[in-house]
Amino acid sequence: MITLYHCHDARSFRPLWALEELELPYDLRMLPFPPRVLKKEYLQENPLGTIPLLVDGETRMTESAAIVEYLSRRYGKPGGLAVEPEEPGFGAWLNALHFGEATLTFPQTLVLRYTRLEPEARRQPQVADDYAKWFLARLRGLEAIVGQAEFVAAGRFTGGDISVAYALLLARSLGLADRFPPAVADYWARMQARPGFQRAKAAQKAASAAQGLTAVPVDQL
Repeated sequence: MITLYHCHDARSFRPLWALEELELPYDLRMLPFPPRVLKKEYLQENPLGTIPLLVDGETRMTESAAIVEYLSRRYGKPGGLAVEPEEPGFGAWLNALHFGEATLTFPQTLVLRYTRLEPEARRQPQVADDYAKWFLARLRGLEAIVGQAEFVAAGRFTGGDISVAYALLLARSLGLADRFPPAVADYWARMQARPGFQRAKAAQKAASAAQGLTAVPVDQL
């Protein structure tokens, strides 16, 4: 069985959402955030101390967007979460997988660090504000796509949407969602309405309760 190490609403939500969309069985192991500080024994599983960690037999992966691609291509059905090279939307799909992480999530990690995670004396409001503006400016690229189409690639929901929409989930947690352009806000509402998204949210809540872990959302850190 696939095992996913996960923190509430963290990057590991991407593979969790993909697992639910693919309706695959999995073992969800919840960790406090950040696990490298609060669950040091986790370093024996992942020396980086980061999440996600997905274990599938001999396969071990730590990059959330790459895990979405792996699950989509290995376990998905034709016309599902993956887009094949011969399909017109293949390039857009790959771009969305990486755009969601490298362009939209990265600047938000600095907002998170310098507003929530660093000790009070080390927090940097100016740095956080600058990177929040960077993230919001990069939403123009997403706005151009979803202002014209329901999904980011291939005319259907794919792993590219999971990668991009997670960045919007993180933005909501950081208090940036009220600054989404209208087309992005509408897209985000569509993504939240998906049964797979809702099942993933419910799964992390249930797993936290079953494992005796108090979930602390980003906006409460």
